[in-house]
Amino acid sequence: MSRQLEEHKDYYILPDGRLVFTAGYLAERGFCCGNGCLNCPYDYIRVPEPKRSVLLANRNAHEKRDQE
Repeated sequence: MSRQLEEHKDYYILPDGRLVFTAGYLAERGFCCGNGCLNCPYDYIRVPEPKRSVLLANRNAHEKRDQE
């Protein structure tokens, strides 16, 4: 990707200062990097166990809570 990143479209910044890529940006990138990105659209396929299972469980818990 050679374009300039756009805040709120490609990333946002958490109150503690961490930069978080959006799911759209990560999907456009085209692969899981294995770093456990918060919005990974690839189900953390390259993240080693046991961290991958923890991340998936956390995501599922958040999604379930959001549906209630």
